[in-house]
Formats: sequence, C-alpha cells, structure tokens
Amino acid sequence: MSDQTNTPQVPETQEVVTSTPSHVIVNPNDDKRARWFVVHTYSGHENKVAQTLQQRAQTTGQTDKIFEMLVPTQEKIQIKRGKKQPVREKIFPGYMLVKMILTDETWLLVRTTSGVTGFVGNGSKPTPLASHEVQTIQKYMSQGAPSYKAGFSEGEAVKIVEGPFADFIGTVSGIDEGKGKVTVLVSIFGRETPVELDFLQVAKI
Repeated sequence: MSDQTNTPQVPETQEVVTSTPSHVIVNPNDDKRARWFVVHTYSGHENKVAQTLQQRAQTTGQTDKIFEMLVPTQEKIQIKRGKKQPVREKIFPGYMLVKMILTDETWLLVRTTSGVTGFVGNGSKPTPLASHEVQTIQKYMSQGAPSYKAGFSEGEAVKIVEGPFADFIGTVSGIDEGKGKVTVLVSIFGRETPVELDFLQVAKI
C-alpha cells in the first residue's frame, strides 16, 4: 500500500470547514458509504491527531473519502481557586472517531498519521461503529447541564473554606460530580462525622 493516491486534488472552491479542535470537519458533503471508525492515539494527542489528519487528507486529495474526526468530550464545571470554570473533558482519553470510506489508501493514511497507534477492530481489520453507538456518543456530548469536575479524590485531606465548618480539616469520603457535592469526614466531639458540602466550600490543603 502507498501513502500516495491518484485521486484528483481538492478543487479550491470546495468548502473545507474546521469547527472546534475536538470536532474537525474535512468535507461537509456526506457519503452513504462512509462509516465511523475508532482510532487509538497517544493519550493527550487526540486533538492534534485530528488536525494533522485533516491536513493530510487535504494534501493527498482524499477529502472525498475522509469526512470528519471527532474527539468525544463533555462539558464540565471545574472548581479552581474558588471559582467555577467550564472545561471540556475527554470521554475516552486516547481515542478518536473518524468518519471515512475505508480503502487501502485511507487506512494507510490514518494509520501512518503521527500520534496514531492503530485502529480498533477484530484482528487487522478495522470494525466500524454501529450507527446507534455513534448517536449515543453524540447525544452524551451534547446533553444539557454540565456536570462538575472534582479537583480532589477520595481519601484526600481538604480544608473547608465556607459555611459553619469553615477552617475545619477533613478527609474526602465521597464525591458526587453530577451534583457538585463532596462528603467530608470532619472530627467533631472526638468522632468523625460526614458533612456534605458544595465543591466551592472545599479547598485543597
């Protein structure tokens, strides 16, 4: 197989769109033969791989076979320095989705892109995702209210900075990222008592 192809170069008038780093649209013109495939990448390089693959698809004239790259992410609220900050967290670190028509040329183009370690599939043949699996992932990415991202972990010592237990030192015993709540074991009257607090009421020591 060769990384080069005789496919004509993309006309300059063709629309090529890039939305966000986690969702790269190479060619908005869909093709019924295209399927979604899962590609394994080095963790932390997912967005860079998506951008690089977009550039390579354009350079080699394969935008009629490679359409989209998607790094599944979800919006969360991170508590940092006592403030709420929206962040997008990768749902599947080390993986990205590629919508493409699988040929020897597109397989090699994706496989030889810097940061890619391989396709996910049975044996050496990539296995396309079922349409309902892709829809589930996309729905999960776009669901309404963002959940909270905890900046600490169970068993960690923290300081309560707000409320009736302010300045108490305790140990995290439970985290509810969906509600933005944390349960802290605080020593009161010589015994450990669980206290439920908002993420904003707790700080790292």
